[in-house]
Amino acid sequence: MNEDNARFCLLAGLILLYLLCGAAIFSALEHPFELHARRLWKQQLDNFTQRYRVNLGALHTLLRQYEEANGAGIRVDTLRPRWDFSGAFYFVGTVVSTIGFGMTTPATIAGKIFLIFYGLIGCAATILFFNLFLERIITMLAYIMRWCHERRLRCAGVGVEASREETSGEEDSLEGWKPSVYYVMLILGVASIVIACSASTLYSSMENWSYVDSLYFCFVAFSTIGFGDLVSSQRQQYESQEAYRLGNCLFILMGVCCIYSLFNVISIIIKQTLNWIVGKLCCNCLQKKKHNQRRLPAHLRQKRLKRNTVQPMSSHCPPGRHRYTEGSVETVCDSETEAGAVNDGVYVGRRLSGEMISVNEFMVSNKVSLALLQKQLSETAHQGPRQSYGHQNGFSGGVGALAIMNNRLQETSVDR
Repeated sequence: MNEDNARFCLLAGLILLYLLCGAAIFSALEHPFELHARRLWKQQLDNFTQRYRVNLGALHTLLRQYEEANGAGIRVDTLRPRWDFSGAFYFVGTVVSTIGFGMTTPATIAGKIFLIFYGLIGCAATILFFNLFLERIITMLAYIMRWCHERRLRCAGVGVEASREETSGEEDSLEGWKPSVYYVMLILGVASIVIACSASTLYSSMENWSYVDSLYFCFVAFSTIGFGDLVSSQRQQYESQEAYRLGNCLFILMGVCCIYSLFNVISIIIKQTLNWIVGKLCCNCLQKKKHNQRRLPAHLRQKRLKRNTVQPMSSHCPPGRHRYTEGSVETVCDSETEAGAVNDGVYVGRRLSGEMISVNEFMVSNKVSLALLQKQLSETAHQGPRQSYGHQNGFSGGVGALAIMNNRLQETSVDR
């Protein structure tokens, strides 16, 4: 099995196991409370109908009507208007940030149709903003970590001027030293905790929530889960109302950005862990395969070795086709019946038995880097070395947050 497919299957299995464990734990924690609340509500209904001699069916009809009014923003307590300008601004903020608390939803057909197109553009633009924020926060952390690294070297008596001179003429001054992804995760984790604790102090005093409920709201909001059971800044009047609403928006913005960055760093750690597990499994498989090959007779081992040999690519190749080598583009065979074939941009030789050698076997036997091949393909298509896309359009290279993290951190190994 391909290593990428093995990583995918392993990750899918672990996520499924994670979901099953989470479902079992939450069911054990919350289901008894749900049953108790259901019994208590039934008892309250019975007491109310008996005390005031109200028909139970009529009472259920009234409760259903209140649920409909509740969906339109009508509450028993006095709350601020949902669809004045400030309430609508809070709503669109939860839409484009993908939080979606659910306490305010459009009720008209025109509003629902407009939300589809508005959210399509707004969510895409906000995700781009999060990616650009992630790039800048990682760059800033990398500079701070490099400064600390050079300070430690200076305190240890190791000169760093030579390394600075070497990297001063380079386009990326961080190329000479690579920050550890684990330190970045630690810094982002501490920053997220500080923001969440500060925001929880504000919410517990202004919303009259417990501190645990405030921390719970911070995680639900900052992670853009947005259940909607607790929503800040919904009462009609607060002390220092304008200052509180401004602080609430700033805390949510900073928290979402930090948690988003932290999630991407943790995803890199998970990816490295999967690579380590797959690498261990592959090593065990290779050792078992080598052990089985040693048990074969000598003539069978020699025959299998000849079958797995990659055919030379320079012979039998008519002009007009190319292959990629370490530093140049050379000709390859035009016919698939000759020395080999091209599969996914990588030349694959034929075995003597007529079978195709796999891409992984070819890359292992020839130590060819897929990244180098992709770079050569791009340079050939652009008739020269490819320029950084980040300097052409003002954005960083790569697509999405993981690409930014991979470019900046270059994924330090797990066993480092």
